[in-house]
Amino acid sequence: MPTVELPAGRIHYREHGDGPPVVLLHGLLMNHTVWDSVIDLLPAGFRYVLPDLPLGAHPEPLRPGTDLSLRGLNQLIADFLAALDLSDVTLVHSDWGGALFLTAYGLDKRVGRLIVLPCEAFDNFPPGLPGKTAILASILPGGVSLALRQLRIRRLRSNPLLFGWMAKFPLPDDLVHRWTEPGLRDPGIRADVLAYMRSGYDKHTLIANTEALQHFPGEALILWSSAGKVMPREHGRRLAALIPHARLVEIDDAYVLSMLDQPAAVAAAISEFLTTTAAR
Repeated sequence: MPTVELPAGRIHYREHGDGPPVVLLHGLLMNHTVWDSVIDLLPAGFRYVLPDLPLGAHPEPLRPGTDLSLRGLNQLIADFLAALDLSDVTLVHSDWGGALFLTAYGLDKRVGRLIVLPCEAFDNFPPGLPGKTAILASILPGGVSLALRQLRIRRLRSNPLLFGWMAKFPLPDDLVHRWTEPGLRDPGIRADVLAYMRSGYDKHTLIANTEALQHFPGEALILWSSAGKVMPREHGRRLAALIPHARLVEIDDAYVLSMLDQPAAVAAAISEFLTTTAAR
């Protein structure tokens, strides 16, 4: 697995193909493997780059003291794009409230297009029951380790407090084991995710950062789930209305992790967007 050195530390990533860059991100306590069911269904002629962000399932810890606040994570993603010298990037955002806000921090110069799957936006923080559980786990001593162990038990992770409202269909045991292994193995990984979870950003910041997207000049696909679990359905429509050159596509029979619930539908929508729009 290739790596790149950033001011924050070493970031691992996967990449496939050649051509204009498409960077696919992931959410909390996950890594690039969330896209495994989709990646082979996407069109040729693009360079697909999938970093493992420091959100609890990354292979190695970042440097001690790294800023993992919302702003810090945005900076890390901007540094990642710069380190790989990627430009006119199609940035595919899902679940957590990070790269969606590059525009708010003036860090989106390398981003030409956005694809936005269900994620934190507007006033949705912490997002639903899973978000509240994550905040509680970050407060309780040993809470993250306990949550990781609970996620390994199918009956427990299907509870709405954990992943039950994140994915409509059961998540494979081997996939969840890959997500939880780093955090259970390495206290430095847990320290990274705790730094993010405890950094605290309020709803006013989230709203302001979301509304900054009205200044994003590129094309955008809002690829939302119609079920509206955890991430309200109305937020997909509001994002599509907010971003000047955005279109909305809703995925049925899916929750937040639509790339796992409906990989063919997600791949079809992304493919159509990639092949019919031009980066700025």
